[in-house]
Amino acid sequence: MADSRIEFLAESPAALFVTGARATGKTTTARRHAATVVQLDNAEEAAAVRADPDAALRDLEPPILLDEWQVVPEVLGAVKRAVDTERAPGRFILSGSVRSARDPSLWPGTGRLLPVTIHPMTEREQFGTIGVEFLEILRTGESIRQPADPPDLRGYVELALRGGYPEAVLERETARRDAWLDGYLSHMLNRDPSTLGASPDSARLGRFFDAYALNTAGLATDTTLNNSAGINHRTGTAYTHLLSDLGIIAELPAWHSNRLARLVKGRKRLVADTGLWGAAVGVDVATVMSSGDLLGRLLETFVINQLRAETALMTRGPQLSHLRLADGRREVDLIADYGARGVLAIEIKATNAPNVGDARHIEWLRDELGPRFAAGAVLHVGRRKYRLADQIEAIPISALWEA
Repeated sequence: MADSRIEFLAESPAALFVTGARATGKTTTARRHAATVVQLDNAEEAAAVRADPDAALRDLEPPILLDEWQVVPEVLGAVKRAVDTERAPGRFILSGSVRSARDPSLWPGTGRLLPVTIHPMTEREQFGTIGVEFLEILRTGESIRQPADPPDLRGYVELALRGGYPEAVLERETARRDAWLDGYLSHMLNRDPSTLGASPDSARLGRFFDAYALNTAGLATDTTLNNSAGINHRTGTAYTHLLSDLGIIAELPAWHSNRLARLVKGRKRLVADTGLWGAAVGVDVATVMSSGDLLGRLLETFVINQLRAETALMTRGPQLSHLRLADGRREVDLIADYGARGVLAIEIKATNAPNVGDARHIEWLRDELGPRFAAGAVLHVGRRKYRLADQIEAIPISALWEA
């Protein structure tokens, strides 16, 4: 999906800005679209660019990939000047680790960078599925195909715990995969933060992430997480920003609507890769299968992450959020809001035969929104797709990558 997005955006004179967490395949993907690669984490190449960025870029054959651009942030100014001087398409690709939008070094790129965010691989990418995105099919009312051979519940848990980092996906031996995920997590929490200019206490940061992981797909308050880690509010806020910038957590905002009152404003917490979640919580398939709470959190996080990655590469895709009334009587796991083009509502259930009761919150929202409601789905671990109510279907989770 990222390759198609890069090819499409390369027709613009703006530079492409490929970001994502470490080890998600940013450089590998970007290299496929470059004629010249400047490796800025190589001291010799970095020194030449740092000495005179404009001259260093002037005679290179485009498309030019500036990998690990953040090592020499001055190069962004040179890209800005080159783009402003010559409006030729597809000349520059910048790739590097996630950087916060708060980072002043990004400011010269305003209006001149087109972002391409690479998430851990989705099942759709791993299966090589090509076509219209699941949410678009659901929104437009096209028929979603019955999946040919969906996994059973255990199969879904296995897929989720494998995660989407390419190294983990390619490793067929479970013990070696778990060792890779453990090592990745340890590196991120103990070493990588310093590369972003922060020096957190690794033990406290680890406790904070552990608390965050245990609450994935939940609405844990800042106070709950901070108390669990033994830190204050200021430190908790800094850790949240840091982990988000590293690409290992994400936050799903609460949906808001002028038509509905008393909606909660709390964010849904998510670990950005379910393989990494398994490493943080220290679980295997058997442990998850024996706990309803862990199972529910894992499946919901897994599905939402699939759709987060999909929407990140769409043009004018939906805003993803969650819905919950303050009294807890109504709750919808995922809202995909296309604005004037309609609203989708999705529930995620660890059951193989959802019934009308499982869609009751979606039915309520449908009736409240009227024409704005486009479609609803209860995604489940069973094998069959069928109608639950008007505009609402029960759909196997595997339709996300077989649709």
